[in-house]
Amino acid sequence: MRVVIAPDSFKECASAARVASAIAAGVRRACPDAEITCVPMADGGEGTVDALVSATKGTLQTTRVTGPMGKAVDAVWGILGDGRTAVIEMAAASGLELVPRDKRDPRVASTRGTGELMRAALDRGVTGMILGIGGSATNDGGAGMAQAIGYSLRDGQGNELPPGGSALARLEHIDKANVHPRLAQCEVLVACDVTNPLCGPNGASYVYGPQKGATPEMVEELEAALRHYAGVVELQVRDGVARYPGAGAAGGLGAGLMAFAGGRLQSGVELVADAARLDVAVSNADLVITGEGRIDEQTAQGKTPVGVARVARRFRVPVVAVAGTIGRGYRAVYEQGIHAVFGICNGPMPLGEAMQRAEELLTETGESIANLWLAMRRFA
Repeated sequence: MRVVIAPDSFKECASAARVASAIAAGVRRACPDAEITCVPMADGGEGTVDALVSATKGTLQTTRVTGPMGKAVDAVWGILGDGRTAVIEMAAASGLELVPRDKRDPRVASTRGTGELMRAALDRGVTGMILGIGGSATNDGGAGMAQAIGYSLRDGQGNELPPGGSALARLEHIDKANVHPRLAQCEVLVACDVTNPLCGPNGASYVYGPQKGATPEMVEELEAALRHYAGVVELQVRDGVARYPGAGAAGGLGAGLMAFAGGRLQSGVELVADAARLDVAVSNADLVITGEGRIDEQTAQGKTPVGVARVARRFRVPVVAVAGTIGRGYRAVYEQGIHAVFGICNGPMPLGEAMQRAEELLTETGESIANLWLAMRRFA
């Protein structure tokens, strides 16, 4: 029995690597001689660094950087097992969770810390970079990131722009003279699963600004600033980025990475699957087990279990998904290549207990899945 176990994390409960290990323990109970390959997965959001570092046997790094509101934070990032590719979650340096609810203000929040992580990776000599850009506190179009990797963004009087989205309204000149010398030789891939443009009613300010603390008046101010910024960037750096699907992700960091770092936006789960070489593992498998904390109708929109199933479908390998919670509309995943969904709870229990016992329950579920598969083979 050859099994690939490729789950996402169970949020606030267990990392993808721990989820995979727990399921694997259950499979081994049922089939001690099973050949098991664990490929921890993510969709470009929380857990991407841990998943890819674990899957590729890479190393974690910690760098002190500028947080979204200017206070220093210690941000964890990774270098993959190839020694040449960095993986960064912008939320570790510029994330909303780093800012207390009553202090959130996208007019002054900055992506500088994300750029400082990129600079640290370039200083280590990487030739590839994977960035997950979910969970941002910012609306600065990636301006802070650009300044951290060496761009100078100045107003009409020649002054460097201060941090934040509001300051973008004063941008007049972009100077590339001191950009990090290794950036041009580094391939930058951006995990992005939204299609919002930079500006407009579906853009960064209107759609995501309110959840970052923006009032309706702030949203209008940020939108005007981003429109001005986009005009300058497209004239002086790279044309066409503002309208590109995903440009508005992470408060415009999607556009900023395309313009200032030559970034290429990709589906998050596909990017992670490629980096983890999931296809190689699945190609010889008899069964794939995936999962995430909650499986519902949103899972079918391209979240990790469906991304894994799409890879497995190419090799005609059956896929079973496990979940802490099964929600409304979960059957939609059956149309995406998942053949069965198992909830891990073995009876009614409070959420706190389920989370505390998650790894135990995952092991029991892994054992049940393996026993069912063996029985089907025996009586087929």
